[in-house]
Amino acid sequence: MDTEDRTTNDPRCTQVTVMKVANIAFNMLIFIITLALCSVLHMLLRPYSQPRIISEAIVGFFLSNLPFLRKNFNDDANTALGYVAEFGMICHMFVIGLEIDPNIFVRIPIREAKVACTGLLITFLLSLFITPMLHLSYEPSIAFDVTISLVLSGTASPLLTRIINDLKIGKSDIGRFLISTAVISDLISIIMLTLGYIVFDPLDDFAFRKVRDILLILAVLVIQTILAAKCIPFLMTWVDSHNPQGKLMKGPHLIVSIASLVFVCSLSPWIAHFNMMLSTFLAGIVMPRDGRLSKLLTGKVKYFFGLLFFPVFMVWVGFQVDFSEFESHNLFTWASIAFLFAIIVGGKVFGSIISGIMLGFHWQDSVAVGLLLGIKGHFHIFMTLLAEQRNISSSSNSSAIVLVCFLTFIYAPMVVKSIIRRARKRSPTQRMALQWLNPSNELRIVLCIHGLENIQSTINFMEISQGPEEPQMTVYVNDLIELTETVASTVARGEGVDAMTITDAGVIEMRENITNTIQAYVNDHCEGIDVQRTLTLCPMATMHHEICTLAEDMLVSLIILPFHKNQQPDGKFNANHLAFRSVNRKVLRYAPCSVGVLVDRGLGSNQLTGGTQSIKTAIIFIAGKDDREALAYAGRVARHSGVKLTVIRFVLDTSGSNTSSRITRSRANTVEYEEEMKEDDEYFAEFYDRHVATGHVAYMEKYLLNSGETYSTIKSLEGEYSLFIVGRGERVNSTLTAGMNDWEVCPELGPIGDILSAPDFSTTASVLIIQQHKLRGKLQGLHEEFSIM
Repeated sequence: MDTEDRTTNDPRCTQVTVMKVANIAFNMLIFIITLALCSVLHMLLRPYSQPRIISEAIVGFFLSNLPFLRKNFNDDANTALGYVAEFGMICHMFVIGLEIDPNIFVRIPIREAKVACTGLLITFLLSLFITPMLHLSYEPSIAFDVTISLVLSGTASPLLTRIINDLKIGKSDIGRFLISTAVISDLISIIMLTLGYIVFDPLDDFAFRKVRDILLILAVLVIQTILAAKCIPFLMTWVDSHNPQGKLMKGPHLIVSIASLVFVCSLSPWIAHFNMMLSTFLAGIVMPRDGRLSKLLTGKVKYFFGLLFFPVFMVWVGFQVDFSEFESHNLFTWASIAFLFAIIVGGKVFGSIISGIMLGFHWQDSVAVGLLLGIKGHFHIFMTLLAEQRNISSSSNSSAIVLVCFLTFIYAPMVVKSIIRRARKRSPTQRMALQWLNPSNELRIVLCIHGLENIQSTINFMEISQGPEEPQMTVYVNDLIELTETVASTVARGEGVDAMTITDAGVIEMRENITNTIQAYVNDHCEGIDVQRTLTLCPMATMHHEICTLAEDMLVSLIILPFHKNQQPDGKFNANHLAFRSVNRKVLRYAPCSVGVLVDRGLGSNQLTGGTQSIKTAIIFIAGKDDREALAYAGRVARHSGVKLTVIRFVLDTSGSNTSSRITRSRANTVEYEEEMKEDDEYFAEFYDRHVATGHVAYMEKYLLNSGETYSTIKSLEGEYSLFIVGRGERVNSTLTAGMNDWEVCPELGPIGDILSAPDFSTTASVLIIQQHKLRGKLQGLHEEFSIM
């Protein structure tokens, strides 16, 4: 007791305790200041679209290199900070693996894999050739050169995903493509590092491991993978079944689950001395992504990273990178930075351009993809500093590599802004639709055809669409031909950049027959149509892009697509062009103008040019902009002497007492509904005065209560008309079509078009389904789901 009392009352012990408490308080104060400064600086840099990692790096480097802090930040605190950084990186790698879908090994996205592998391979080869000349390690080592080349070849997919989502391009086609490509690049580079770690021992100057040790590591990794893929999902399912959504997870279940995860991830480091970060990454890949526990862990870890770990990590990086030892006076140091940056950017961009040429990308998109795939992140910085800690690389060289990593994400916002700027230029800011077409301007149409079976329907469509002789109508008759291996072998490039000649005898004969037939029609029967022949020769995956580009370049107002099925003589549809269904859907989504889908069931069986034939046509008008666009086209059809047009307007009967009517009356006072109804009434009244009141067009109204009556009314029209013109279905009030979407066979035709084109409706009635131009580009901004690739 006397000894304890003397120790307790010893002033020296009290002084040491006070100093420890003061150091802890001082370190905590530094962390609080760091978090506050990161938030303030991020707000200041937000107008410049800089990612949060920039502010975290600036604050971390600034604070950690202040002489006062470096002097008072003792070794114990620095060591503790290193443990925090290492633990955070272990969790970081686990989350990266957990967010990677293991099905990626089964269903590899071909386009993304090509770009990722090409960029990674070229960057790796460039680095493997150049880095030995830069003397980044104390002793020449092939294994180290391979390791640093793999680090430089990778992509920080979590960081790139954060930047893309923060800059609002995550929902665009290039944003989704970049995220998927970055994940594949990250996956390949880390797996290659894992294989290198299995074969070489970085703790022993990258010496070859013994065969016994390699087999042990592989065996333990296999056991760990089996446990993670089979046992952990079973445990998570059991935990989810006992912890329903909306209630707090039971403490014992959470503890057991986390302990099981830690045990599985620690198995290979514990038994075979494998790297903990790589072990958690591999375990995370095969673990289930769904389930309450996985989502809980991912959400909590991400929140912890964003709030605490990333700023603290940058402070630790700043303490490790001692700029007092940075050889800034040495030109070779700056040359090393320049060469390393050129390796990363040049390799990724060159690889993206090569793969982009094979995939048909624009060169601007390929360059942007390459620049963004060169982004390095926390894992790459940590690996660089790890080499310095293990005396493999000098402090100056490690500082140079860290600076290069920072340079790779500084330019990212400028690249994204360039993508948005080009997308805004390519996205039209005016409505390319028939409803808004000035009567004094010519009508331009892209009329797509699959082959000889579409010739007569194409001619009849041009015949009924020509309208007045002045101004004339320009029709681009576009042949859609898939670029298969057989066709590609017959394509010869001419002297010009875009000169291509198809030598396939079948394709040549088909195109000549189409051209001669259409030209004969134009010469003999009409003078107000200017027909130009075009060709879309490309793979199915990019055919919609070529069609939209043609429409955009030619400033057309309407694209007409043939239905993906052709009617046979017995009335049934065949599936000869089933692959074109995806093309039609993508054109409907991305078109820079209005789009019509033509279901030909007899429109091409009669010749309307001689004046002896007539065609009974009906347009069904309910409400909405697509129906107004269909009415605008019907206005041109009404001028043709061989067309007997009837306008059938479906009107909601609000006088009834059913639920639908009551709901409709309650919605009638909404601003959107009133504006839409007002525009429908005004446009329909204008059409009525111009065509119906003059006696050129017949008119009837159908008062309906619900979608059931809509269906029965449409069925009653079977056999009365040879051509139906309908809108695809962009309607504010959907009472008359409510529920029809649930049983659509072809949703791309809309509810009314799907009924009219169904096999059980008619074998003689053709259908034209029209969708009005969806204006995606705006002067003030750009829709998040824009398409540019």
